[in-house]
Amino acid sequence: MTAPAPQTQNFATGHIADPDHGQTVFTAAGCASCHAAPDATEADKLTLAGGHEFVNPFGTFYAPNISPGPQGIGGWSLDQFAHAVTQGVSPQGQHYYPAFPYGSYVHMSPTDVSDLFAYMKTLPVADQLNTPHDIGFPFNIRRSLGLWKQLYMPDSFVLTGDLTPEEARGRYLVEALAHCAECHTPRTPLGGLDRAAWLSGAPNPSGKGRIPNITIGALEWSDSDLIYYFESGLTPDYDSVGGSMAAVVTNLAALPASDRAAIAAYLMAVPAIP
Repeated sequence: MTAPAPQTQNFATGHIADPDHGQTVFTAAGCASCHAAPDATEADKLTLAGGHEFVNPFGTFYAPNISPGPQGIGGWSLDQFAHAVTQGVSPQGQHYYPAFPYGSYVHMSPTDVSDLFAYMKTLPVADQLNTPHDIGFPFNIRRSLGLWKQLYMPDSFVLTGDLTPEEARGRYLVEALAHCAECHTPRTPLGGLDRAAWLSGAPNPSGKGRIPNITIGALEWSDSDLIYYFESGLTPDYDSVGGSMAAVVTNLAALPASDRAAIAAYLMAVPAIP
C-alpha cells in the first residue's frame, strides 16, 4: 500500500516533442519561480539551480536543482521525468514530498509533459548540489507518503460537468499547470488539499498572513477585472500584487491572452465560498 507507483514505459509514445510549446508549459507551471536560485534575476532565472526554502508545519523543504546537468535531471529519461512530475516518484524509486505539487501535475497531459522535458533540456546547466530537507520524525519516513498519496492524490478534476472549451482550458491551467490550489486551498491536518473548500483561501505556510479566497463569492471581481490583474498585477482598486503572487502574475502575463481569459472563465465557474 505504501510502495511507489510503477514507472510507465514509453511515455507519450508517438509524440514528437515540441520545446517551443514546452516553454509555454514551463511558464504556466511556474517552474522557475521555485527552482531558480533564490537571488536569480532576469535570464539567470532559467538556470534551475534550486535552493529556495519552503517552511511549513511538517518541516523545511528546499527546491532541488532541476537543470539538465549531472546534479539535476541531465541523466533522466522522459519516462523518469514523467514519473517524477505526475506521480511524485524519483528515478531511484523513492516518493517525493508533496511540497513538489505533483498532486496537481498528475492532471498534465502526456504531450505537455514531453514538451516540457524537451524545453528543460535546452536550459543552462547548474552545478549546485541539493540541500537536504529538514524534516523530523515521523515525516522523514518517505515510505509513509504512499499512504498520503492514496488519501490525497486526485483521480479527477474538482470542477466537473458540462464545461465550455474555454472553461475546460481554464480548469487545466488552474487545477494542473499553474497549481493554484496548492496555495489558495486550505489543507487537512495531514497536509492534503481540502477539496470541499476549493480555492477558499488558506493560512500562509510561513506563518505570515493569509492567502486569499479567490472564489467569486468572496472576490467579487468581474472576468475583465481578473484578466487585467493577470496582465498588470493591478487590482480593481489599484492596489498592486505583492509577495509570491508577483511571480505568478509575471508568468500569467507571458501566456497567450486566451489563456488568461480561460483562467478567468474557470474562476467565474467555480462554486462560490463566502
